[in-house]
Amino acid sequence: MQQLQGKDVALRGIRKTYGGVIALPNVDLAVRRGEFCTLLGASGSGKTTLLKIIAGFEMPDRGSVHIAGKNVSSTPIADRNIGMVFQNYALFPHMSVFENVAFPLRMRRMAKADIERKVAEALALVSLDEYRARMPGELSGGQQQRTALARALVFNPDILLMDEPLGALDKNLRQTIQLQIKQLHRELGLTVVFVTHDQEEAMNLSDTIVIMENGGIVESGAPETLYRRPGSPFVAGFLGECNFIQQDGGARLGIRPEHLLVGDPGRRAAVRHRGEIQAATFCGMHWKLFIASLGQTIIAYAPPDIPTLERTPGHIVDWGFQPGDAMVFHQDPRA
Repeated sequence: MQQLQGKDVALRGIRKTYGGVIALPNVDLAVRRGEFCTLLGASGSGKTTLLKIIAGFEMPDRGSVHIAGKNVSSTPIADRNIGMVFQNYALFPHMSVFENVAFPLRMRRMAKADIERKVAEALALVSLDEYRARMPGELSGGQQQRTALARALVFNPDILLMDEPLGALDKNLRQTIQLQIKQLHRELGLTVVFVTHDQEEAMNLSDTIVIMENGGIVESGAPETLYRRPGSPFVAGFLGECNFIQQDGGARLGIRPEHLLVGDPGRRAAVRHRGEIQAATFCGMHWKLFIASLGQTIIAYAPPDIPTLERTPGHIVDWGFQPGDAMVFHQDPRA
């Protein structure tokens, strides 16, 4: 089912203040039709405010919102054809699953037979067909989240906005629903704008990640590009773990823990150092080593079969890396 029903979104010169606090100083954002775009940032970075402005829950002090080329800045929420999924689900506790999902269609005064058909289709999409008569209080957290997702999809929105929708779920359930969201995005061709502070979640889901800080966009791009070729130490450190080594002349090197070589491989590396093991944590696919060296703590991911001595606290180890695995950052105001 490839409906390609999404529409592009563009925000131009968006400014939003709350009293004397500037939430968004001047933001431009373009999301392509059918794209899965994630706004990633710490609490207070402005990502939820930006989402609310797209939806129409908040009005910008300045700037405009465009959907499919049309300025919708003054268009009421109900007329923007946007689906919204919240972290707390926002289900009506006195309504069954069926009635919760049917609610947007009843508000649109759709015929009874059409409501029945569309709700059935939406519940099938999220694998909740047999739960239609249950009340929200009788559902697990994952089932409530999927009910909220069905309600957001049932009226064929042009854009789906999701605000930290999986934050309250445990890790395994979160991964299951991430997969379902990804499949739905691919099948329906929706434009999705997703808000999270979880870097791994952003990497798993997105076509494009937009990294925000202090109400501004720091950098945006494909997950792999941002991880492998970040434009600043801030982005390198925010999107995954990264070691930074100051160089003569002001430049800094960034080396991901998976690119550090420890023990015998470290002695054969082109760039070599020594340090003392502070701690070691077993993570399944690797050991995470904390090494005191160069006046800081270096993090390395070592193979699961690394010799016991080379991961024992107090032991002095060689560590290093190949120059081609290092990222070079020149003078940066965030550094």
